Amino acid sequence: MRKKWFSCLASFLLLVSLMVPIQANGKEKDQKPVELWGALKPLDTIVSFMNTGAHPDDERSDMLAYLSRGRGVRTASLLANRGEGGQNEIGNELGNALGIIRSRELMEAAKITGVQVFHLSQKPDDEIYDFGFSKSVEETLTKWGEDVAYERLIRIIRTYRPDIIMPSFLNVNTEHGHHRTVNVLTLRAFKDAADPKVFPEQLKEGLSPWQIKKLYLPASDSSATTSFEIGMYDDIYGMTYPQLGEESRFLHKSQGMGKKIPAEPRTIHLNLAKSVMGIPVKESSMFDSIPYNFKEYAANVSNEPKISTELKKLQNELEQLISLYPNDDKIADLTYDVLQHERQVAKMVKASNMDKTTKEDLLFRLSIKEQQLTKLSEVASKVKVETDVENPTLVRNGSTKVKVTISNNGKKALQHVNVNLSAPEQWKVTRKDQAKTVKPGERAVIHFTVHVPKNASYYQPYDPPVIHSKVTYDVKRTKTTHQFEPKQTVAVLPEVSLQSDPESLVVNTADVKEKMEVSVKAKNYQKGPLHSVLSLKVPRNWKVTPSAVPVSFTKQNEEKTVTFTVKPPKDVKEGNFTFDPFAVVHQRMVNTAVQVIHYDHIGTFYYLYDAKTKGVSFPLAFNKNLKIGYVESGFDNVADELRRVGMNIASLTEGQLETTDLSQFDTIVLGIRAYLSREDLLANNQKLLDYVKNGGHLVVQYNKPEDHWDADSTAPYKLVIGSPSIQWRVTDEQANVTVLKPEHALFNTPNKITDKDWDNWIQERGLYYPSEWSDQFEPLVRMADPNEKPFDGGILLAHYGKGTYIYSSLVWYRQIQNQVPGGYRIFTNLMDYNGE
Repeated sequence: MRKKWFSCLASFLLLVSLMVPIQANGKEKDQKPVELWGALKPLDTIVSFMNTGAHPDDERSDMLAYLSRGRGVRTASLLANRGEGGQNEIGNELGNALGIIRSRELMEAAKITGVQVFHLSQKPDDEIYDFGFSKSVEETLTKWGEDVAYERLIRIIRTYRPDIIMPSFLNVNTEHGHHRTVNVLTLRAFKDAADPKVFPEQLKEGLSPWQIKKLYLPASDSSATTSFEIGMYDDIYGMTYPQLGEESRFLHKSQGMGKKIPAEPRTIHLNLAKSVMGIPVKESSMFDSIPYNFKEYAANVSNEPKISTELKKLQNELEQLISLYPNDDKIADLTYDVLQHERQVAKMVKASNMDKTTKEDLLFRLSIKEQQLTKLSEVASKVKVETDVENPTLVRNGSTKVKVTISNNGKKALQHVNVNLSAPEQWKVTRKDQAKTVKPGERAVIHFTVHVPKNASYYQPYDPPVIHSKVTYDVKRTKTTHQFEPKQTVAVLPEVSLQSDPESLVVNTADVKEKMEVSVKAKNYQKGPLHSVLSLKVPRNWKVTPSAVPVSFTKQNEEKTVTFTVKPPKDVKEGNFTFDPFAVVHQRMVNTAVQVIHYDHIGTFYYLYDAKTKGVSFPLAFNKNLKIGYVESGFDNVADELRRVGMNIASLTEGQLETTDLSQFDTIVLGIRAYLSREDLLANNQKLLDYVKNGGHLVVQYNKPEDHWDADSTAPYKLVIGSPSIQWRVTDEQANVTVLKPEHALFNTPNKITDKDWDNWIQERGLYYPSEWSDQFEPLVRMADPNEKPFDGGILLAHYGKGTYIYSSLVWYRQIQNQVPGGYRIFTNLMDYNGE
């Protein structure tokens, strides 16, 4: 390994000295056929590897790139949830919509590393949800449902059949509870996936028990049973494997992932925690004692000498294919012969008398190799298939035309061509034409019409595409079948989608408005004209006008807005309520909202949910004359929510901090992590401190320690944000809160704060708590997770010059954006504080 490293490093330095540029997309100036190599390299081995984690971005990208692209190992990444509880650095989508983005980013990232992706979470609002940070396995499994999570994990393992498995994280108290949970379940599955008594219903469905051969854990140099170098330069991809891994991480844009790294050595250290072959003190490779290819596997079937001989021959042919790179014509010619041979070997195995377990295992490995050879035949033969859907946004009882184009850019004729379009059961697919032969240089176009039944299911973002093309053809009398997804996202959507504005509403029972307006935007997804009637359902004793509004559309994607006036009763009670818009279309009621999610790096997808305005009523006192400046970070929507209740909020956008006279504001508020996203805030931080010194009031919401926060100069006095951040947070959203100075004006003016205001918080109490602060700061609240020491830094108040400065690590944005009454009332008091 050391020799190999120095050899690769020398090659890299030579390339640098020759000034061959390494492109950001991993392609050299004289581009090599990367796709062809990506299809060839997996022929080198029959080993499968699986990496398990909790969230999108938990995959060990550098090691996965090395295993998949560098060694050709069949590699998978299994994640528990969709990352719905995180923050979004590219847009305002949160919750399920963010989960869709993060899932798609992971899939795009996996294309770079050549990794197959699995999730335990199957749909939006799934049981296995990213509910925010957790400190324990117990809490995580309680919320996910232990049986649900474990059954899905065992099912995926039995389906994918990894030889080697490795969780990304250890089960230690410095780790996220979700990470620890996946570690615990993965270790348990090592034995249970092979036990037919565990989830026996899976066996009735056709799955078989599967014994993982080895389970590794991340380790240090001193505790590793095996270590290997992955920092080698790969001249096919034009970079090292860690660099290739970082290229994939750049696709996690909603998390701000990815960084440029130098080409340098990187060693992976692993500890063999479980093995069916015993655990040695040291291993020469993680593949020790596991058949690496069919030659080595042949030793397992020595009692079947003909099969053993054919397996060795097959591996020689696979290696010969690899040696022909980059001659795609010769590779294409030989691939079909090797594919025929692989199928013959599979028939021999099926007809053999070898034991059931070995037979099933070998047939599975041969089937994987057949899939890989089939893919290679497509790439090497330069066959390109495009599936183009004319109208990808479908409705029930609607239809679209689909065009499948087959381009033969190779040198072999495609014979006995058969093109079909696969769609869900009860969908009607009509084919208008067919191609029998596609000669070299020719292109064939096949047209289809697809009709959607009236009871078709609506689009689900985590389901496979509802339409894909299936193309079969012969080359050298060898039949291959290929599937191709459409270029567009095909989605069955409601004929009319509805979106309320506002989607959340606060009714102040201390000052009930005589009336309020709710706008409902309707969008036509049916191709062509459509007539509908819009209404708004309100709670009993509330009144709405008009009661119904006819709305007609002339074309698809046309939008129209209807405004309803809602009058509440005089005695509005505290509590939750909803306004529910609905449309009558084709004598059916439709009440679904469609959120279109589009980013260039992932494409277009949709999030469907019940259309409604979610309301809450409670008393909220505030000074309408208080002028508040809000420095928006892009990570929260607090300013908009406060405006809706009638507060006088002015956004201080990029550039305004420098030019605006800040003395006009009674209070200035900084959005969460504003020091990360607002460079102008960094440049004008002293101006803000001078504003406080001259009598202003500044409220700063939490920042991470790495968000350009200087413990000695960002705040007026020393304020250190705790690190590592995992240890400085209160994740129990119902954790007991002690108000240290209940008589303080912050808890009495303008709202009298009681224990009730700390009820029904969501996701967590606070995070990134300060670990140290100057005596000039006065702590005002105390809270802790169960069985942990309390934090006193949730709200810190300091007097500075003539003004006041508040730093708060409580998650106000989650409470306010989710209409938690106490969140509004306490945060209003923080903004209203006048120093007395």
